[in-house]
Amino acid sequence: MKQRVFSGARPTGKQHIGNYLGAIQNYVALQEEYDCIYCIVDVHALTSLESTDRLQEDINEMMLDWLAAGLDPQKSILFVQSHVPEVMELHTLLSMVTPLGWLLRVPTFKEKARMQPQNVNYGLVGYPVLMTADIVLYKAEVVPVGEDQLPHLELAREIARRFNSMFAPTFPEPQAKLTSFPLVLGLDGVQKMGKSYNNYIELAATSEETLERVMTAVTDPARQYRSDPGHPEICNVFSLQHFFNINRVEEIAAECRSAGIGCVDCKKLLARGINSALEPFRERRIALEAKHQLVVEVLSDGARRAQVIAKETLAEVKERMGLLQRAV
Repeated sequence: MKQRVFSGARPTGKQHIGNYLGAIQNYVALQEEYDCIYCIVDVHALTSLESTDRLQEDINEMMLDWLAAGLDPQKSILFVQSHVPEVMELHTLLSMVTPLGWLLRVPTFKEKARMQPQNVNYGLVGYPVLMTADIVLYKAEVVPVGEDQLPHLELAREIARRFNSMFAPTFPEPQAKLTSFPLVLGLDGVQKMGKSYNNYIELAATSEETLERVMTAVTDPARQYRSDPGHPEICNVFSLQHFFNINRVEEIAAECRSAGIGCVDCKKLLARGINSALEPFRERRIALEAKHQLVVEVLSDGARRAQVIAKETLAEVKERMGLLQRAV
């Protein structure tokens, strides 16, 4: 029997190449080996959203990208967090066994509190408990993470362990599946690619839009003139060539170092590589988008399937905690 994987992502709308290289392609690969559950965590997003006007649109766009990238609703359960309300109930129950001190020590909470001092809400503090509920509600055994996320998963393991110790063995302690999440710098060459920095390239962008975005990218800061030899090892545009022009990386590096090509040439090569690699994805996305009810149907079916598991787990949790009246 396959082990069960759970992973969730905030609804950020149309996905960019950083999302794809960092997570989505890994999600797709895991489907072949594991029983996968992938969730768009809309409730988590409320801890930092200032407006929910675009929330439903962002969910729809994100799921279209996931489907076009290869997530298969026949192989995986794909759903929206709030569509299975049992997770909120389990979150409340787990909060009763989670020491406050554990939550206040979480580095992510301290960082978020600094970033949004005007909105240090209860949900922000309890975020790790809800994250734990996301995972253990489906009795997931494996969670794909990068090394930087290990402390968060360890806290989920501690909460599960504490519940098991206080009541009875109920949850498997989720194990990390360390995966290679490459750090994809944005077009500014400084920050991680992300919408908040406006330094990204959307997967669904047209060829023309992709070229336009790539041409704004910062390149080798030491290269002032076209005739200067380049330093590809410090150029962000060149680092992206490893993903989209892998067969030409050595050639491009040699041409850059000898000033055989300039930064504009390098950018055009990258744009062509991105457009070539993403052409099948973009064609699939257009076809999927034309099926107007597809996302609604996928998410509805996913929530139904997820809820079957959730109800069973929650009933077990309540029985263990003495919240269900026993038959005499």
